[in-house]
Formats: sequence, structure tokens, C-alpha cells
Amino acid sequence: MEHARTQTLLTQLSAIVGADAVLSGAEVATRTQSWSSREPCQALAVVRPRSTNEVAAVLQLCAKLGQPVVPYGGGTGLVGGAIATEHEVLLSLERMVTIEEVDPAGRTATVEAGVTLQAMQQAAESAGLFFPLDLGARGSATIGGVIATNAGGNRVLRYGMMREQVLGIEAVLPDGTILTSMNRLIKNNAGYDLRQLFVGSEGTLGVVTRAVLRLREAAVSQDVALVAVAGFPQLVALLRAIDRGLGGTLSAFEVMWPEFYELVTAPKGRYEPPLPHGLPLYCLIESLGGAVTEDRARFERVLSELLDARIVADAVIAESRAQASKLWALRDDVERILSVGPVFMFDVGLPIACMEHYVLTVRRTLVERWAAARCVVWGHVGDGNLHIWVSVQDDSALARQAVEQIVYEPLKAIGGTVSAEHGVGVEKIKYLSFSRSGSELRAMQSLKRAFDPHNLLNPGRVIPAA
Repeated sequence: MEHARTQTLLTQLSAIVGADAVLSGAEVATRTQSWSSREPCQALAVVRPRSTNEVAAVLQLCAKLGQPVVPYGGGTGLVGGAIATEHEVLLSLERMVTIEEVDPAGRTATVEAGVTLQAMQQAAESAGLFFPLDLGARGSATIGGVIATNAGGNRVLRYGMMREQVLGIEAVLPDGTILTSMNRLIKNNAGYDLRQLFVGSEGTLGVVTRAVLRLREAAVSQDVALVAVAGFPQLVALLRAIDRGLGGTLSAFEVMWPEFYELVTAPKGRYEPPLPHGLPLYCLIESLGGAVTEDRARFERVLSELLDARIVADAVIAESRAQASKLWALRDDVERILSVGPVFMFDVGLPIACMEHYVLTVRRTLVERWAAARCVVWGHVGDGNLHIWVSVQDDSALARQAVEQIVYEPLKAIGGTVSAEHGVGVEKIKYLSFSRSGSELRAMQSLKRAFDPHNLLNPGRVIPAA
């Protein structure tokens, strides 16, 4: 009976998108679940539509048959939100890769959801414009995926999260209804802003298929420096002083604790250490401006003043775009951390004033439980976001649960969040109450029931069971 139902489903899906766009059986297992798991995909089928209309037809069919569907972007998520089980259809937008328009006058881009972040950045650059959202997985992460997760990345401090880059959205609701809200205006207060319901909803309310994105003018100058500071109070002073001194051009403030810096600059690694090991904190600073000579002079002057004031202990300034890229590549080399053994990955947000004590508390508690525990910390800091990767040389479910409690529990008392930018997926559902009130959770459940009453679209992700 189940086999017959599956064959009927596959036949009907093939009639909608074409037989070549439906993978089943052994073909599914040739694909990996995600960047972080690398396990074979286990979906009932992988469906690859080419248009919004095909997405709508697929969801309409699945709604009629009661078939759960998991939307899939670039596979770069870290919380299991797009990993399908053997009973779910994986809806991949990998064939919807058209950049429909880049409008220099309106400074917008209209794109399909399968366009990669890097392709969008390059298209904007070709038009003399700039798409500011950036993260290490830019070559694989898709626009639909970063909208669905409200991705943040490296330049949130100046440009905001993905939410601030999205002007309009086209999405398909769980019943196959196409909701078109392709607004091109920065200011539009005509009723409810429906696009925002889909930003950060992780595919639980609808599938984003197209978007209008806000672009900015391309920077003329880029100044990058790696600096070291003697402690966290100096880091806070540095953030305030550099932001004030650069007059609004500060675009990134990326902090690496020593364990991270020493891993990515270890002997025989990819990178030589631009600054010596053994310093308490390392910070990558980027300024994007509009005048090469003037911006460079100001950047050097501000750093010199901070060195004289002993807020900065040491510094190296990139002398070319190539050197700037090398400094950024050092910061982006997070895969190097996997060399320490199995790791549990965390993405938390908390007030900057609480960070030093929080990191010390987490580290102390980990070592009390596992003497050989390693805790690697880095993050955007200026926007309150820390990434914490923990290795206790035990990747069992019991060890994961114990580590999660150690990392998440202190956040409750300080107004922190268990997810700053990676989303909730399946991994953080049981901890969502650490960061959201009961009334907020009930409102989320009401929205889910309203949009997806039969719980067919990305079921079991993000929203705790009512």
C-alpha cells in the first residue's frame, strides 16, 4: 500500500516538474543532507521545480495527499532545519537561479530563490552596486535560504540582518497559494508587511521563490586591520572608539578568542600568524568608505591613537586588497576547528557587557565536567553574536545534551538568545523557551496553524508542538 502511494506521488510530481527533476531511490542517497552532516540524504524524493508556478503545483498536490514537504536552499544550515526524513519530500530550489533584474536607479535586484549569495554579490558589483550581506558559505548559501533563516553574517553591525535587505517577496503557501508581495519601495506602510512573516520562518509558513533585494552603492575604499587587545574591557573600548573615530564607515568587527586564532594560524596550516600568538583577543576591523586617500589616512590615524592610548596592543593593516582578502580568509576558516575532533556548534546572542563573564562561565563549567574539553569562541561581537564550538571528544546524544545545557542555561538570566543568526531548525526547539516568552510561543503556534493547519510544511521545525 505504501509503495503504491509513493509511486503515485512520484508519477504526479514528475507530471508537474518533469521526470528529470524528481529524484528517488538510490538517486536521493547520492546527495548529502547538509554541509554540517555530510550524511546521505534520506528524503522520500527530491523535487526540483523551475518556477514559482511549479512550486505552487507541487505544494498543492502534497497538500491534497497529506504529504509533508521540506524546503531546501543551499544546504549550509547548521540546525537541521532542511534535513528531510525518509517520509518527507525535499523541495529544492536549486534550478531557480535567474537574476531577473538589477535596477541601478532604484538600487534593487529581483532574483529567484536559488541564486547563490555570491552570484548576487557579483551581479551587484557588475552594476557598480553592493549587496552587503556576507558570510563564509557565500558560494553555496542561496537567497531563499538566507531569507528563510534571516541570516546575519559579517556586516550586520552596519547594514543589518537579511531582513533589512529584503524589500519584496513572492512565496508559496502550504496549500499552493502564490502570495506575491514584490514591493520595490523602502517606505511602504500600506497595511500589514506580509513579507516579514517569511523572513526567518525557516520554511514553516511558506516557500520563498522570488525576492526584491535592496542594494547599496559600492564602496570606493576598503581598509582592513587585524588588531590585538589586552582584555575584554579594552575590546569594548575599541569598538566604541573605532566606530566613533571612523565616522560611520565601520562595516565589520570580528573577534577571535586565542583558541580560534591559534588553530587557524597553527604551524603547517593555511595561514601564517599576522600577529604573534599569546594575546588575549584578536579583532578583524573593516571600514568601507567613499574616498580612498582620506579614508585610509583616517583609518591609520584612529588606529595610531588607539595604540598610543594602549587600547590596542598590536596591529597590522592590510596594504592591498589581496592582503585584506587573506585576513578575511583567516577569519572565515571555521572548518579548521573540525580538526580538534567531533564538535558541537552553537550560535548565541547576548549583551556585549555580559560576554566576558558568560564565556568564562561556559569554559569553567565545561572543564569541570570534561577535563579535556575544548571551547573555541569567535563572533561578530559588535552585534552581540558569538559562535561557540565545543569538543569533549564524545559526540553521543547524552554529551550533546549536557553541553547544550551548559551553553544555553546562562543565557536565560541575561536576556540572551539560543540563536543569533542560524535559526532554530530541529536542534533548538526544546530550548526556544529560554529566549521566548510563553505568549510569544503561543503566537508562533497560532501563525503556524493559520498558514499550515495540517502541519505539512517543514513539520517539527522551529515551532514547539502546541
